[in-house]
Amino acid sequence: MTATVRTAAAVLAATAGLALGLTPQASATPVPQPRSVTAETRAEAGRAAAAPDTLATLSRFFAREGKVTVAAAQPRIQGEAVPVHYLSPDFVAGRPGASVARLEFLATKAVSSDGQQASLWTARTGAGWQVVNIATGDDEFRYAQLGAAKLPGGTVFREPQTDAWYVAGDSRVLPLDEDAVRAVGDGGTTLAAYRTRVVKAYGDKLPGSAYAKAGKAGGFDTAAPAAAGADVPVVAGAAGALALGAAGSAALLRRRRRAAQV
Repeated sequence: MTATVRTAAAVLAATAGLALGLTPQASATPVPQPRSVTAETRAEAGRAAAAPDTLATLSRFFAREGKVTVAAAQPRIQGEAVPVHYLSPDFVAGRPGASVARLEFLATKAVSSDGQQASLWTARTGAGWQVVNIATGDDEFRYAQLGAAKLPGGTVFREPQTDAWYVAGDSRVLPLDEDAVRAVGDGGTTLAAYRTRVVKAYGDKLPGSAYAKAGKAGGFDTAAPAAAGADVPVVAGAAGALALGAAGSAALLRRRRRAAQV
């Protein structure tokens, strides 16, 4: 896997305001996300995704590589928003009662006339529910389906540091992709064993740690620059949904995706 690492602040400067007219809030206190997804939050996320300004931005996004023209892109929203969870820093820190994952944003699928797919990351900001980023591909939806089939009722979540997707439930953590298999094996692992692994990997890199205070952001290792032409990461900036990073800090994401520079 080719992975690219960037700081949230750098990507936000290039994408957030330009893409969707949002005010970057990388240095502001994030608005807390809802603890659970309701019909109301799904509807609000869907309305934000289907807004005329969002569809216009999607047309430019789908046309960015010349595969389709802006006029011919004709993006459409497909299905309802799905919740997206990331590994929780509270779980890594061992806080009593902490779940393995926490809700970060809702994702809505968009499809262009030529079949390109994108994920609209929607979060509750100070101005209400807004699309805060656009990412290529269908990871959020594909892994949600895989997780539901593998462990009905489980929580699908992503460990951004390794770009691994899992489903957790019944005190088990099961892998959903190759990165996760490399971490926990084909058969998965117990929740306790998974916590031991992530504590060892990220326990000294949480917000407030010396690692974070050194400006390296909580929970992420540095990586070599990407080769020319490699995909670059995307960041959900306005929501503050940045994996193990503290509120207002820059966090690093490893993605197989292209930034929403439209």
